[in-house]
Amino acid sequence: MSIHLQREIDKIKRDLLLICSIVEEQVHKAIRALFDRDVDLARDVAAMDEDVDRREINLEEDCLKTLALHQPVAINLRQVVAALKINNDLERIGDMAVNIARKATALAAEPSLEISPDFDDMGQQTQAMLRKSLDALVQMDVALAREVCAGDDEVDQLKRQIRSQVEQQIRQDPQRIDSLLRLLAISRNLERIADCAASIAEDVIYMVEGRIVRHQAE
Repeated sequence: MSIHLQREIDKIKRDLLLICSIVEEQVHKAIRALFDRDVDLARDVAAMDEDVDRREINLEEDCLKTLALHQPVAINLRQVVAALKINNDLERIGDMAVNIARKATALAAEPSLEISPDFDDMGQQTQAMLRKSLDALVQMDVALAREVCAGDDEVDQLKRQIRSQVEQQIRQDPQRIDSLLRLLAISRNLERIADCAASIAEDVIYMVEGRIVRHQAE
């Protein structure tokens, strides 16, 4: 591998990890804004999104230039291709964090609503999956990446429980339907963040082993 290619790949990795840290902070702040009814935290999440979008575009351009100019092969090719995919997943996670923050802002302006403990569990599990997927990326740790993929079923189950609970609350208190539907939307966004974390983990496995494990039983 040429020195120039190594420099480009190292830069792609650094920039990708910076986006990782920003997006992880967005998710954490969005969830805290929900439980703490903190509008300022919610605004922070939205303000960070422009930075994420700009960095996502710049990184995509760098990846495409590296592919065109250096024509990497084997693991170097996998690293650049995986970086492109992970970059896209991170941007989507940032968007979903913004969606959660907006719903949290709306809920904060309304009378306090009882939030199921399953929401806290789902938020914690989603953040844990995201953290593990990013750790797996930094460490190129396939075993940790597989743990992330295995955790997705638990988040899906929590979402189903929350949906059932919210539907019951709507029947009991139909006047709060708007607020309750916002909670349901937040659970969907958390599920999608977990799905993206699992996708990042799958790309780590691809990067290290050269195997595409999407749609396959681990």
